[in-house]
Amino acid sequence: MPIALFRIDDRLIHGQVVVGWGQPLELGFIVLVDDDVANSEWEQELYRLGVPPEMSVHFLTVDDAVPRLAEFERLPSPGILLVGDIGTMQRLVTATHGQVRSVNVGGVHHAPGRTGRLRYVFLTPAEEDGLKNMAAQGVDVTAQDVPGARPVPLAELLTSSSAA
Repeated sequence: MPIALFRIDDRLIHGQVVVGWGQPLELGFIVLVDDDVANSEWEQELYRLGVPPEMSVHFLTVDDAVPRLAEFERLPSPGILLVGDIGTMQRLVTATHGQVRSVNVGGVHHAPGRTGRLRYVFLTPAEEDGLKNMAAQGVDVTAQDVPGARPVPLAELLTSSSAA
């Protein structure tokens, strides 16, 4: 089964990912791509606590994830690849040369310098450029917090305005 979802969510592994997306997609695994978490046993253990025992979780750096994407695509159950920020996903998209065909912006929360676009997406100009860059590489970029919500296309996301 393929990786069912390539998701940007700054909270990484949490209930909305594990239950909200995991159950309807019948996920068997999560690939968390984060250079810092991949090098921290302590952080990995914390994230494992939020994952049910029947779901495996893999912690990888961007450099380690790129050659393993084909391996994950061959697993018998679908999975999700999760990153915590737009820059990490942009690095992954660029390094995989077309393997990532769609990206879900699921949660980029308020921080200084970010403008509210949706209630769950706040972006800096550099982050907006990163999303545009992915789209220019042929990636379908949409924002969607939960499976039942309407996917918001990138052009609409970038022109939306939400109060903080």
